[in-house]
Amino acid sequence: MTKDKTRCPWCLKNELDREYHDTEWGVPLHDDQKLFEFLILEGAQAGLSWSTVLAKRENYRLALDNFDPYIIAQYDERKEAELLSNPGIIRNRLKIKSTITNAQNFIKIVEKHCSFNHYIWSFVDGTPIINTFDTIKDIPTSTPISDAMSKQLKKDGFKFTGSTICYAFMQATGMVNDHITNCFRKNKV
Repeated sequence: MTKDKTRCPWCLKNELDREYHDTEWGVPLHDDQKLFEFLILEGAQAGLSWSTVLAKRENYRLALDNFDPYIIAQYDERKEAELLSNPGIIRNRLKIKSTITNAQNFIKIVEKHCSFNHYIWSFVDGTPIINTFDTIKDIPTSTPISDAMSKQLKKDGFKFTGSTICYAFMQATGMVNDHITNCFRKNKV
């Protein structure tokens, strides 16, 4: 990977962050299972750095049946205990319980709206918001749209979906393009 390109400064700490930034972050995502994955990972990030979660992503995929919400929704206390003892993921009881709860509610949303994609992208009318921030200091941690998304997700029973988590989810899944203006990825996503 070329290091002479201008990138968003948050990804410069390590190669894994750069790879994620250069290939995934901000790319519009419409696959239900991948959207679920990001919803869970963003919730797991609460109180931690994205680098920490990203480094554990493959472990999460293994531990959580590749983020299949239909399998996760059936997890029982034995599986919860297994997850709590897994050093490859973030072993926080509330976050693990929320993963199961969110899988159950995800399925309800799919049944009601035909897809999670349709439901979640409705907050931006199906079109990515393209921002023009010059520095990462200019990028907000939440917006009125992420506030509305958070409020609705909570109303629909989701956990670990505060406005800041929702905004990070929007950034990750390309609902909002927050690559800074001089980042080489800005116009590629």
